[in-house]
Amino acid sequence: MANPASYRPKTGEIPTNPGVYRFRDPHGRVIYVGKAKSLRSRLNSYFANPAGLLPKTYAMVHAASSVEWTVVGSELESLQLEYTWIKEFKPRFNVVFRDDKTYPYLAVTMGEKYPRVQVMRGDKRKGTRYFGPYTAGAIRETMDTLLRVFPVRSCSAGVFKRAEATGRPCLLGYIDKCAAPCVGRISPEDHRALADDFCAFMGGEAKRFITKLEKQMADAVAKLDYEHAARLRDDIAALRKVFERNAVVLSEDTDADVFALHEDELEAAVQVFHVRGGRIRGQRGWVVEKVEDFTTPDLVEHLLQQVYGEDGETHGRLPREVLVPVAPSNAEDLATWLGGIRGAKVDIRVPQRGDKAALMSTVRENAEHALKLHKTRRAGDITVRSQALQELQEALDLPVPLLRIECFDVSHVQGTNVVASMVVVEDGLPKKSDYRKFSITGPAASDDTAAMHDVLTRRFRHYLQDKSAQVDESVLAADGRDAVTDAAVLDTTTPAPKAKFAYPPNLVVVDGGQPQVNAAARALAGLGIDDVYVVGLAKRLEEVWLPDSDFPVILPRTSQGLYLLQRIRDEAHRFAITFHRQKRGKAMTVSALDAVPGLGASKRKALLAHFGSVKGVKAASVEELSQAKGIGPALAGAIVNHFAADSPDAAAVPAINMATGEIIET
Repeated sequence: MANPASYRPKTGEIPTNPGVYRFRDPHGRVIYVGKAKSLRSRLNSYFANPAGLLPKTYAMVHAASSVEWTVVGSELESLQLEYTWIKEFKPRFNVVFRDDKTYPYLAVTMGEKYPRVQVMRGDKRKGTRYFGPYTAGAIRETMDTLLRVFPVRSCSAGVFKRAEATGRPCLLGYIDKCAAPCVGRISPEDHRALADDFCAFMGGEAKRFITKLEKQMADAVAKLDYEHAARLRDDIAALRKVFERNAVVLSEDTDADVFALHEDELEAAVQVFHVRGGRIRGQRGWVVEKVEDFTTPDLVEHLLQQVYGEDGETHGRLPREVLVPVAPSNAEDLATWLGGIRGAKVDIRVPQRGDKAALMSTVRENAEHALKLHKTRRAGDITVRSQALQELQEALDLPVPLLRIECFDVSHVQGTNVVASMVVVEDGLPKKSDYRKFSITGPAASDDTAAMHDVLTRRFRHYLQDKSAQVDESVLAADGRDAVTDAAVLDTTTPAPKAKFAYPPNLVVVDGGQPQVNAAARALAGLGIDDVYVVGLAKRLEEVWLPDSDFPVILPRTSQGLYLLQRIRDEAHRFAITFHRQKRGKAMTVSALDAVPGLGASKRKALLAHFGSVKGVKAASVEELSQAKGIGPALAGAIVNHFAADSPDAAAVPAINMATGEIIET
């Protein structure tokens, strides 16, 4: 761990202007981003008395090896730049609000020719409208009910194409829960209008549709069309069921998000109720670990910054009113920033009395229960993970804590389609965003040890390249530190490139015994890396091998450290097998068109769609080939020449009399 005094900037070098600062670790990785009204005052607080800092802040300043800053013109600009850098660098020590569960949304893919209604989780996509979040049971029931009235397509792309090809709709089309655009029962324009009505109903215009259906039902009754009236009656009942499922908690013209939090010294739980049209449309929750000595207003500011910064940029769900337990720090600038994202004014308010204050109390109770549940569930996990990492460190006699472990595995079938995987574990938990896949060709694919040497060499060569680039950037930033004195730098600062391999592991685990371990150790030694430790886990007896060791390390069968190694090894094996199957599957579907020079995937598809088969492509002339989409005369000639070269010359092949076996001269 670095001594903060070794990189502490001189007080006179730090400007007193507002700005944003970044702490970097020895590998150049940004580990913390913060903003301040006065950079000098804030940065001096980190170095004046490090022993008096909170535990996580203490760990951060000792994990860092440099600090740099950017001066801006106002606190609003510092808010914008801080959010941009947190989103770009994802610093490990910043406050990050993580969902306590993955909430599903009801999504309508308005960006497609035929919009699709579906339940979606995870990252938001451009061109898709989202409603919710909901609980899993409620969202399925809501979707099933609404498809009766608004029969929008809900099938996958594969089902849609299959129905389009066969001319027969799927089951939903037969039971009137889909308008069946796949077979032309409805035009693309009318289907999009149907999707617009679905979105309008989910957006709070339920009464308009219910009133419209009631008038249609009355007209049907007046015309004695009782069957149609009965169907409309059932549709009205379905819409009312969805509309009345959520209780009215505020006036019907209220669109607001109600936030509340419950915190202790180390963590805080946040809950939000999404109120649209006076009704609770959804609920979300986050749990956050405190890094700095944040006050409640600071936490509220960071919460709104992250939640609405991400959601607003993707699908604009900001309401007119945001209700919070306490006014956030820098409330005026925050409201201005949110208003820019929404495109209209956003009010940030603290309810004092009435229905909104009562609802805030309910949300606060939910936050309190969420924090208790989180601590109960996590207590055992933290204990087990810490025990496993400590046991492994002691058993291998390593001088550094195992903050990051990488495991490598090679997969192939009799030397074909050789691939390798890299999985990553940080603090005992998998970090899937850092997983990597490797294709191995040439001499390295000859055996497992050569493949392992090749993979480790490639992985750590990338690390050295990224490290060199980041060191150069840090040097440039340090040289120009005194010149960073005005707001213009906000517009001229170029984001640092995202390094894929810049963060090295403390321990490398390879799947295999002594040969694989020695191959990995040779790869690291050849690159001059001596601060990364290597072990191997052999499958047969679950032995742990060290480089250049004649005897393995035997961990007890009940050791948490052994369990951790086994889980990492099995995950690397799963990841490698999955990639190998994908590659093998592609190799088994090689087309004769793949070898034609200049013929890409899209043009191959165009040829097959035009001629129906490879046989038809081979039989076509240059003129016929030129009629296919994207195929010019030059490429058509190359295709004809390619197949002519592969085919035997008809004139050179003698004819044979099949009855006598006699060769007939031509």
